[in-house]
Amino acid sequence: MKREVLLLLRQRGGYVSGQEICGTLGVSRTAVWKTINSLKEEGYQIEAVQNKGYCLVSAPDVLTTAEIGSQLQSCWAGKALETHERLAFSTNLRAKQWADAGAPHGALVVADVQEGGKGRRGRAWVTPPPGVAVAMSLALRPTFSPMKASMLTLLAALAVRDGVSQVTGLVPVIKWPNDLALDGKKICGILTEMILEEEYIQYVVVGIGINVNEPSFPEEVKDKATSLRLAAGKSFPRAEIVARTMEAFERYYETFLETEDLSGIQEDYNHSLAGIGGPVRVITSSGGWQGTSLGIDADGSLLVRDEEGKVNAVNAGEVSVRGLYGYV
Repeated sequence: MKREVLLLLRQRGGYVSGQEICGTLGVSRTAVWKTINSLKEEGYQIEAVQNKGYCLVSAPDVLTTAEIGSQLQSCWAGKALETHERLAFSTNLRAKQWADAGAPHGALVVADVQEGGKGRRGRAWVTPPPGVAVAMSLALRPTFSPMKASMLTLLAALAVRDGVSQVTGLVPVIKWPNDLALDGKKICGILTEMILEEEYIQYVVVGIGINVNEPSFPEEVKDKATSLRLAAGKSFPRAEIVARTMEAFERYYETFLETEDLSGIQEDYNHSLAGIGGPVRVITSSGGWQGTSLGIDADGSLLVRDEEGKVNAVNAGEVSVRGLYGYV
C-alpha cells in the first residue's frame, strides 16, 4: 500500500485528506495512518495538518518498489517490479531466474547494490557502495527474430540518455554500442543477454548500470569512469532516473516494433553518437584498423569508412573513440 499512497501524494502535489486516501484505496483510516508512519520511518518527510490531510514534502534516495513504482508512468516496462537492497549476484541473473519462473514482458529487477555484475566479454562491473548507483535488468519476451535482439542494446542507450537528461539536465553521449559517457568518461554500461528455445527467443534481459551519486572512483578506473554527481556537482534521485528510463525505453521499443529495425530512431541515435564524423579505431579478434565513424545503419551496425575509402558495417568487436576513456 506504500506505493499507492505515495502515488496519490505525488499526483496531487499538495495536501490529500485521509478520507480521500481511504476512499480511493478502499482501506481504513487506521491502515492509512500506519502506512504514513511506516513511510516516515523510512525517511519520507510527510506533513499532517488537521482538516487538510497529508502532504509529501521530501523523499529519501531509495530504490524500493514503493518509491520507483509511485513515479513510474509506463504501460508495461517496470510494472512488474522487484527491488533488492543487495544481490549476491547480478540483476541480469536474477531477471533470468524470474523470467524462467514466468515473469511477464517488461518485468524489472532493481538493486541498490549488486555483486558479481559483469559487462561485455565477461568483464567485471565494479560494485559501488550502497546508495549511489543504479543496477537494473529488464526482462522482455519479444516475438521477432533472434537476429534482431542485439538492437535492443541501442534502444536502451537512448532510453538512458533520455532518463538522465530529464532528471539531471545533463546530456550523455553514446559510445557504440553499449556505453554512455560524460566529460569523456563512462557513466553507464549496458549488457543484453538472450535465451533461445530452439529457433525462437524465450526471453531477452537488458541489464543497465548507471553511475549516479558516486563521489569518487577507485584509482584503477577514475580516469575512465565518472558519475552524474561528479559531472553536475550535486546528487540526483535514483528512483526517478529509473522511472524516466523505463518510460523512454517503452516508447523506443514500440517504435522499434513498427519496423523491427532502427530506422525510426536512427537519426536520433546518431545525433547522440560519440565520435560521429571523426576518427575511430576498430578492434577485432584479427587485429585493428583506423577509420571514420559515419553513424549507425538501420540494423544497428556502426558504419566506418576505412583509409581506402571503403564503408564497412561493423557489428562486432570494440570501437575506440578519440576523446573517450583516454583514447587519443
